[in-house]
Amino acid sequence: MSKNNDENRKKNKKKIDQKKRKIQNAEAERKARLKQIREDFKAKEADNNPEQ
Repeated sequence: MSKNNDENRKKNKKKIDQKKRKIQNAEAERKARLKQIREDFKAKEADNNPEQ
């Protein structure tokens, strides 16, 4: 019985770890995308206002 519980625990832990990894990757991609948007916006603003 305890062996079965250990196996189930390992399977569940693996699933949870995969979900956490997926969430972390999505969060990192979102942050990178926002950073790129900010940089593009700053560059666009600099092009529109060269006298400043």
